[in-house]
Amino acid sequence: MFDDYLILGGAGLVGLQVCRRICRELAPRRIVVASLMEGEARAAVARLQREFDEVRFVAAWGNLFVPTDLADQHRSASMADPATRRRLLETVFGPFDDAFQENHLVTMIVRHKPQVIVDCVNTATGLSYQDVFTGANLVRHWLGEDGFSRDGTPDLERFLLSQSVPQLIRHVRFLHRATTENDTRVYLKVGTTGTGGMGMNIPYTHSEDKPSKVLLAKTEAAFGHTGLLFLLARTPDAPIVKEVKPAAMIGYRAVTTKKVRDKHGNTHIVEPRVSTLSDGRLETRESTDGYPPLGELEVSVVDTGENGVFTRGEFAAITALGQMEYITPEEIARTVVHEIRGANTGRDVISALDSAVLDPSYKAGLVRSVALQDLAQAEEGSELPSIALGRLGPPELSKLLFEAWLLRDAFGTLGGVLRDDGGPRTPESISAIVEARLETNAVRRLAPSIGIPILNAAGTSILRGPRINVPEVRGHDSTVSLDDREQIDRWARKGWVDLRPSNMATWLERVAKMIDARIELRDEGSVAASIASYFPVGFEIGEVVAWIFNNEMGGYRIK
Repeated sequence: MFDDYLILGGAGLVGLQVCRRICRELAPRRIVVASLMEGEARAAVARLQREFDEVRFVAAWGNLFVPTDLADQHRSASMADPATRRRLLETVFGPFDDAFQENHLVTMIVRHKPQVIVDCVNTATGLSYQDVFTGANLVRHWLGEDGFSRDGTPDLERFLLSQSVPQLIRHVRFLHRATTENDTRVYLKVGTTGTGGMGMNIPYTHSEDKPSKVLLAKTEAAFGHTGLLFLLARTPDAPIVKEVKPAAMIGYRAVTTKKVRDKHGNTHIVEPRVSTLSDGRLETRESTDGYPPLGELEVSVVDTGENGVFTRGEFAAITALGQMEYITPEEIARTVVHEIRGANTGRDVISALDSAVLDPSYKAGLVRSVALQDLAQAEEGSELPSIALGRLGPPELSKLLFEAWLLRDAFGTLGGVLRDDGGPRTPESISAIVEARLETNAVRRLAPSIGIPILNAAGTSILRGPRINVPEVRGHDSTVSLDDREQIDRWARKGWVDLRPSNMATWLERVAKMIDARIELRDEGSVAASIASYFPVGFEIGEVVAWIFNNEMGGYRIK
């Protein structure tokens, strides 16, 4: 079936069992076991290699969300260094391509080129417990007292870096591009509900109040992640995408007596002190100097891996009937392997969403035709043609609609674009005719008025309005340099009506393909009906642009 696997979080409670199950049932050639810490990854590989000597195991480690050269650095150290904070801000909010090239998850995928990725990392927990709420309070305090003084900058930077949504979006976009470029066939996420399957009552948190804002943020991140994976699963050329979501506590690894920490990191039993309640104030955080240690905090616990350790009382309460209850990592691993094999377990959340969403309907198709007819009639009595407003993206949509309208205005039909009575048209002749007619039609005013410039046939000037949509300039600066000719070409392809012969040559090629596809559909019937077909008989500009999206930009739905 598949030979090469990458198990993210492979040294964890679930990840280790996934590795074992894959070895027993799928006969892998190589498994890359990735973990946050080097020691964990190497220990897991050594253990697995003893159990399955016929499989090659490779250890990998580091933080998947940061540049590779920072992947071994603890987050607290990164947050403490101003230069590193600014670099991390750039990887989350800066140019995508630059961040993609240095991201550690991308580096791992490029290096190992796995056919299958099983992601057992508790992504939602990692993001939500960066604690946007504490960061917000610090920034609010800073704004109130210092009014954007330099002293509050670190708090603001930490707050920006605690936002889960930008990090999730960038993470899934990295995943999409890396898996597509490196031929990954399957990506399976072991996700989370955030609350162990419980509701807004969620009594079991990491000791926060009920309901916990941070834990609710974890649920928001968990299902936001699912939504992005839902989109990834509907993206052409992406891997098969699945998600398994345990909705219970996962356990357990072992029962042991060990030295543990409380929620504040304390590891000792201390001699308590009496504190009177008549002082008017209660200090919640005092120095430990006044509390002599009496011994280590060493108790019998059940080890649940990434979920932590629980005492007998805690474990009994959380797993009781009607509470969070629990599921074993072996059961999760079995479901994961069944899904990799293609079995219908009914536990893939992405498939469940696919079956639950409302799809396009036959009635809507009929009503669409009526709406288009009514729009055509209304347009005849209007001063301006009904082409585009620039509100619907991507930017190419408006640009292409205007160009298609100009071609229809000049030549009437698709066939008229290709040739006249004297023979085939040339890009230069089309460019000249369209530019000449522009002087007398409404597009000359309409397109620039809504932010879409018109680049003249010579490529030396643009007809523009007060605002320009492309290039998209963020922040305070609204000026861009015109020194780079290739940059101008990119802007023209993305969002400018382009009257140059080079663009008209592109239109000649695509119109020829549309006509050929229409002839094939007539001659071959339904077997020729696909996204490559141009269905209308006439020159419908919206259908033309949809054909371009389908066949040139990969902008089509696959489900």
